[in-house]
Amino acid sequence: MTAVRASDVALDGARTAAERSGGARRSFRRLWRLKWGLAAAAVMLVIVITAVAAPWLAPYSPIEVDITHRLGPPAWMEGGKIQHLLGTDQIGRDLLSRMIYGGRVSLLIGVFAVLVSSTIGVLLGLAAGYFGPRVDWTIMTVVNVMLTFPFVLLALAVIAVLGPSLVNMVIVLGVADWPLYARVIRAETLAIRERDFITAGRALGMSHLRIIFRQILPNLVSVIVVIATLQVARVIILESFLSFLGLGVQPPTPAWGNMLGEGRVYMLNSWWIAAFPGAAIFVTTLAINLMGNALRDWLDPHMKL
Repeated sequence: MTAVRASDVALDGARTAAERSGGARRSFRRLWRLKWGLAAAAVMLVIVITAVAAPWLAPYSPIEVDITHRLGPPAWMEGGKIQHLLGTDQIGRDLLSRMIYGGRVSLLIGVFAVLVSSTIGVLLGLAAGYFGPRVDWTIMTVVNVMLTFPFVLLALAVIAVLGPSLVNMVIVLGVADWPLYARVIRAETLAIRERDFITAGRALGMSHLRIIFRQILPNLVSVIVVIATLQVARVIILESFLSFLGLGVQPPTPAWGNMLGEGRVYMLNSWWIAAFPGAAIFVTTLAINLMGNALRDWLDPHMKL
């Protein structure tokens, strides 16, 4: 009997070790398939840390003017100086310092605009999907109107009335993007509200608000997170577009968009003024998109990773 028990214990130990080894291999394969998303997350972490620590990392003030060193090339080019690693702009401001501080503004606008648009869109999408046809028709009509309304015209109208500022940029971009959330959340809510646990909740006398926020909304968190992640990249591009047109963040406050707009005049002779902000926008939005794709694959139960 002792020998049998010892053999059973040995078999259980071997089985447990094999399961652990198999689980470790599956986890490694899953992480390897998400390698681009993990690499993008690492790049995005560096960008965020750099933006947060801008007062300590930036070698100069972003608005400090030194007209004697205007249009200075990057340090590795002929005539460049190590004190200005990425060169200077048309009035002698250090480009590296402005890039670091400009990242703070662009990321801040992207995150807060997404918070505004996701809050509005999720609430209206839940209402449209859960309540009756009248509420659904009303909200979807507003969504269709918003989708057909030109974004630039909306931005011009709001900024003409309120004036260009950081807060107004967040309002414009937040109001412009909520229809996407509303449509997706409405479609998901229509499917979830017919499931058995929602029917059981109604039978138990749960209020509509409890069913919506305690039963339906938790099942939509993964969808909301993925959309919001991808929309941050889109908002950063839109902010850059508006700042490029002079409708966004106003000088001397640095933002990648208005830096790009200021540098377009000097593209032939001083390409670095526009090239580095443009590269920052490209790298940031690419990293966010790769993160969003990886997050979608990670959270989607139908994806076999």
